[in-house]
Amino acid sequence: MRTDRLVAILLMLQRREQTTAAEVARELEVSERTARRDLDALAMAGVPVYSTQGRGGGWRLVGGARTDLSGLTASEARALFLVAGQASAATPAVKAALRKLVQALPEPFRVQAEAAASSLVTDPQRWGSSPVEPRPPRFLDELQDAVIRGVQVGLGYLDREGAVTERTVHPLGIVAKGPSWYLVANTDAGRRTFRIDRVTSTTPTEDPVTRPADFDLATSWREIADEVDRKRTPLEIQAVCTPPGISILRIAFGNRLEVGGPTTDGRIEVVIRGHNEYILAGELAGLVEWTEVTSPPAVRDRLASIGNALVKLYN
Repeated sequence: MRTDRLVAILLMLQRREQTTAAEVARELEVSERTARRDLDALAMAGVPVYSTQGRGGGWRLVGGARTDLSGLTASEARALFLVAGQASAATPAVKAALRKLVQALPEPFRVQAEAAASSLVTDPQRWGSSPVEPRPPRFLDELQDAVIRGVQVGLGYLDREGAVTERTVHPLGIVAKGPSWYLVANTDAGRRTFRIDRVTSTTPTEDPVTRPADFDLATSWREIADEVDRKRTPLEIQAVCTPPGISILRIAFGNRLEVGGPTTDGRIEVVIRGHNEYILAGELAGLVEWTEVTSPPAVRDRLASIGNALVKLYN
């Protein structure tokens, strides 16, 4: 794409004191005529570039001028400015900063960057559902500031029983999951996760956070999410499934399904998690064409009871 070439030429001019159309053509694998046309386009777009004729001539940036695009290709710039668009979940401050950066780009890059910023709209409302306008929780900015500055925070928190507790925490990171925001922090009782919409007060201190040397927010959150999923679906059943049924089980159970190896009769071992035997048996009742539960016996018994009830009702 031409925009990618223009960015590449600008970066070449920044790296070198001078370059020629022939050098540009060799590096970008285009003709010299195309290279000269691209260099002229940079000058016409307002980039402070000029050419000198004769032996030892070439193209230079006026006064060694620089445009702060180091390391960015045009496609990367377009991806970056998607964050500034209406569909982005970025804060207004981030969007405003990115829009100012768009205006600092040379004209050939600015057009596509501005187009990227307005090219995508997301509508989180499902068909037929009531409008939902998720808003950032009240103390999000204060907690994010504490994470960035690395200071401890006195936290007021409303627990599930409706009681407000006070504690001092070591903020490690913030995670957005769907419409909810969570603070991951170390406490006297170990690492904990707090829903930010349940925070009732924040009192930043000047005491530094104790941050584990090997802490990684993404890894920590995956561990937390896996633990939450297992607590919400504590029952595991073992079953075997025909190969064509695996795709159906993936749709029905998502990350509650673990696919194992093949059995001697050509079926596939699976493990499925659920809330309890009654709910899980109900979910599995419509999948008996592909799936046979092997354990625990309580789920098998529940499935048999559902089958008897269906025969009695519809026979």
